[in-house]
Amino acid sequence: MNKVYFILMLVFVLNACNTKKQEVNDADFPPLEHPFFAQNPPGSTPEIFAPRMVSAVNSEPTAAFSPDTEEIYFRRTDEELENHALVAIQYQGNLWTESFMVPRGISPDGKTMHIGNEYRERTSSGWSEVKSLGTPFDSIPIMRLTASSKGTYYFDTSPFYDKSDRVGTISYSRLVNGIREEPRTLELDMGRKKAHPFIAPDESYLIWDDRKEGGYGSGDMYISFRQKDGSWGAAINLGEPINTEYYDGSGSVTSDGKYFFFTRFPNNKKTTMWVDAGFIEALRSKK
Repeated sequence: MNKVYFILMLVFVLNACNTKKQEVNDADFPPLEHPFFAQNPPGSTPEIFAPRMVSAVNSEPTAAFSPDTEEIYFRRTDEELENHALVAIQYQGNLWTESFMVPRGISPDGKTMHIGNEYRERTSSGWSEVKSLGTPFDSIPIMRLTASSKGTYYFDTSPFYDKSDRVGTISYSRLVNGIREEPRTLELDMGRKKAHPFIAPDESYLIWDDRKEGGYGSGDMYISFRQKDGSWGAAINLGEPINTEYYDGSGSVTSDGKYFFFTRFPNNKKTTMWVDAGFIEALRSKK
């Protein structure tokens, strides 16, 4: 990585209020172009996403895009940093602006950023301060919460990396006539370590991480499709080449439905991957 750029990153992390604006061809910043940093779209084999930028150092969870793909949010880590660098990159007026915030998941309309059991709302000047989801969510240890277009929450309640035998859960909470229902545990064919759910905007499928017999590695991703009667179908392993001998997880689909992003841990290093999302319809046709 460019040493000058790395030093700048350290300065930004130490002062989270700072932001950096740079022209596309700034010598201290990797050249970037919109969309997706001038990368050729991937095919059916996952590729490293933005290796000079997003995957230049450890980043997790998987990058989250705004609906117009002109903003990307991800967490960046480094051994020399005590805390995560919480990064937002925005493309505006031929300038890239990098700042630090707390990303986890963005609602389909791009107006809400979910942060476990908290959230931020988009304002005319950026994002609001962190707010609590309130009772009962404020007492639930949520790692990842995603929302459908109807406002239904899907979220996990147990750390995936917990080495104990505790059974994790994925729950949901519907929004009915403007009132949030009490969370309910999702009845689905899952393993013990289910985590990091992603719900399709139309709630036609759910993707999550799990550890089940017959998997490919230390953690695999699975998908279940909504049936005509409203129930959920059997868990389907996403298979190779998406799941590997390594941990693969934290999957999400861009708002246009074209690309699937996830995190891979080769040799315990976090790498953001992306792949054509066509495999979802292929799996749906075989269910």
